[in-house]
Amino acid sequence: MDARGSSLVLAIIFLAAIVASSEAAVSKGSFEDNFSIMWSEDHFTTSKDGQIWYLSLDKDTGCGFQTKQRYRFGWFSMKLKLVAGDSAGVVTAYYMCSENGAGPERDELDFEFLGNRTGEPYLIQTNVYKNGTGGREMRHMLWFDPTEDYHTYSILWNNHQIVFFVDRVPVRVFKNNGEANNFFPNEKPMYLFSSIWNADDWATRGGLEKTNWKLAPFVSSYKDFSVDGCQWEDPYPACVSTTTKNWWDQYDAWHLSDDQKMDYAWVQRNLVIYDYCKDSERYPTTPEECSLSPWD
Repeated sequence: MDARGSSLVLAIIFLAAIVASSEAAVSKGSFEDNFSIMWSEDHFTTSKDGQIWYLSLDKDTGCGFQTKQRYRFGWFSMKLKLVAGDSAGVVTAYYMCSENGAGPERDELDFEFLGNRTGEPYLIQTNVYKNGTGGREMRHMLWFDPTEDYHTYSILWNNHQIVFFVDRVPVRVFKNNGEANNFFPNEKPMYLFSSIWNADDWATRGGLEKTNWKLAPFVSSYKDFSVDGCQWEDPYPACVSTTTKNWWDQYDAWHLSDDQKMDYAWVQRNLVIYDYCKDSERYPTTPEECSLSPWD
């Protein structure tokens, strides 16, 4: 081996050592490695190889799971295939939350997939809570049928911004202003959850379309969970003060790239159904965070 080859090997060994010693957690393990069933274990099944996970909803109950670990900042990703056919009233939720229940002081980042009548498009609703206060909904159409195949839904979370991605396309950007505020969740570690449940009192056409229980069970599918984040350890993990060593909290992750800005602009022009920042009837005084530019 020549000197150049020796240098390359040493460089690879050095980089591997850095990755191995990183305090941030990287996980792609099995369901059992990462998750616990929250309720209705009999409504949870897996494929024979354990790589695909199914949650089902019937008239009696839905089902849900959550990560065993909490995280503060990182990249969180999962592939989902949603309930096909007539799914009116059915909500598949994929979200992060600082508490196991809907506590009054919780922080939360939501993806919610709102079912619809056959032939009508799915809508995705995102929301952001800080200290129990949400009301920051956006709704989008999708540019594909999310029931035909698996698609990737991801959240990038650092102290500068929260970005919701669909197949690596940024559909929502929620910025921080760098000051103490009441809108950007950046202090509490969060679990990651997913669930399927009946919400026919509001989910489809404001509750006008009810769930057709003759079509139950309704099944959503999951695979390829991936997290690269700061895993929480009480009282305070070392990685919280060193997150800038990781790609998801470095300068390039504090802003959209030029290509991402092009994708985001296309989404804004074509797919946004509702934006709370533009709902002057609901919010006569525009919320503070709405003045922050997603382009910065």
